[in-house]
Amino acid sequence: MPDNLPAIPSLSASRERPATTMNGLLLLAVLLGAIVAGILTFRTGAMPLAIPLLLAAFFILPGFYMVQPNQAVAILLFGAYSGTDRTEGLRWTWPWMTRKKISVRANNLISQQIKVNDLRGNPIEMAAQVVWRVRDTAQALFDVDDYREFVLAQIEAAIRAIGARYPYDDFEHHDITLRGHHEEVGHELKQALQSRLSVAGITVDECGFTHLAYAPEIAGAMLRRQQAEAVVAARKTLVEGAVGMVEMALAQLSEKDVVNLDDERRAAMVTNLMVVLCGEQNAQPILNAGTLYQ
Repeated sequence: MPDNLPAIPSLSASRERPATTMNGLLLLAVLLGAIVAGILTFRTGAMPLAIPLLLAAFFILPGFYMVQPNQAVAILLFGAYSGTDRTEGLRWTWPWMTRKKISVRANNLISQQIKVNDLRGNPIEMAAQVVWRVRDTAQALFDVDDYREFVLAQIEAAIRAIGARYPYDDFEHHDITLRGHHEEVGHELKQALQSRLSVAGITVDECGFTHLAYAPEIAGAMLRRQQAEAVVAARKTLVEGAVGMVEMALAQLSEKDVVNLDDERRAAMVTNLMVVLCGEQNAQPILNAGTLYQ
């Protein structure tokens, strides 16, 4: 950056701090006392004393508000943040203080299915389930425009980023994949979301994928590929087992001197055994009524 350009000031994030408020039950007792005293003095004709008491009651009344469990109330003075009240029950503050209620309960959100291109360019569909809650009420209210819409947008952005970072599947089983490593990828998604949502005072308690599949336009082709690879893997295992059995049979025949075979008859026996062991249908035995070489 050239020296003659002014430096861009960094934006300092808001931080939650406790608000200075009062117990509403105590002020409620004062309110009721002022009303009763004002009515009694009015009836007795002491108007100079009754009017201040009634005015005090009308002054106290607008300052009451309720704080429910897992709820917070941000207090503002003429638009300036004064603090957050998290004390449950009936509370009271000065009537000219503005109050904004915000829930700090856990929210369970299941995102919509998003079409993403994975690391190899294959279109896939992804959806995630996220449990989040407001950690810092000041950041949630004042550092972003709408923290709920912000959460939705950042979840979609994080899913797209994670989906493009890994392949959906690795047929050679060498790389980390979306389908085969749910815990690792889910943990990385949680970290990415936490990093993105920290600016809004949001914390992520739980995160995981609820939907992960190839897009419909390539799902059929990928299914056939998986089926072909499964058939190849099964054939490979079958052939390896058959070769081991043939080796064992020939070794035991030679060791126990059951029959002596030349190379040609040994090859024929190997062929017959491999056909029997690797064939998809049961072999039909043929009885040889002649000699071994006829």
